[in-house]
Amino acid sequence: MSEREDESRRAGVALRAATAGADVAAASFRTDLEVERKDAKTDVVTQVDRNAQTRVIEVIDNAFPTESVVGEEADALKRVPETGPAWIVDPIDGTNNYVSGTRAFGTAVAAVRDGEPVAAATVCPALGDTYRVGPDGAFRNDEPLSVSDCSDPEAATVCPTFWWNFDHREEYAAATQAIVKRFGDMRRFGCAQLELAMVAAGALEGTMTNLRTNPWDTVAGVQLVREAGGTVTDLEGNRWRHDSTGLVASNGSLHDDLCAATREIGRTQ
Repeated sequence: MSEREDESRRAGVALRAATAGADVAAASFRTDLEVERKDAKTDVVTQVDRNAQTRVIEVIDNAFPTESVVGEEADALKRVPETGPAWIVDPIDGTNNYVSGTRAFGTAVAAVRDGEPVAAATVCPALGDTYRVGPDGAFRNDEPLSVSDCSDPEAATVCPTFWWNFDHREEYAAATQAIVKRFGDMRRFGCAQLELAMVAAGALEGTMTNLRTNPWDTVAGVQLVREAGGTVTDLEGNRWRHDSTGLVASNGSLHDDLCAATREIGRTQ
């Protein structure tokens, strides 16, 4: 099997696995859920998250039974292997939205090789949107994705992504200030994979954080942005990896502006 054929197969499995997990999530959306809290008051989890991850892993294991799975919930690895193939899973990205009945959530699955993504899918069932990326490109609902062609910061919309804990709220304030003084408008959706997918689709010009992110929150969306013609780096403009500190994703034209805004956040530390 050629490398392209292998990547195409992995893209198909990522799509099937993400769809299967999203189906589990959709079946319990806007029902009476038991909600548990993790480390912070806004860091929540439900049994549906666990059930969805189990279903995603079942689909992956059926196709690639010997490969590692990195995932958000307890029965998966937490670090991406540096060598060989692996899978990265977020069963419900945007769980806070999910439990509140807000439609901005999705199931994300990425296939990586030697730590680099080769295929991915993010399925947002309540929005009716399926994002996928593989050797044939990046798509939403089978329509090719392309980042925005906006090159004017004052016409751009940017999203601060991830959550700053209460002991770092000065960084949250710095992030919003850095955005609103440079760019035309700001959004926040509470679902990092969706935010990255929106950059890939041209609905946002960029999304950014100074934090080190979790791979299950980012890797699938990062690959979407890149394949749609965008740019994803760390704070200093180096190519982003799953273990980078900071994440700046943009349409490319405004990347230097996004990096400058993101670096301002760290000045409060």
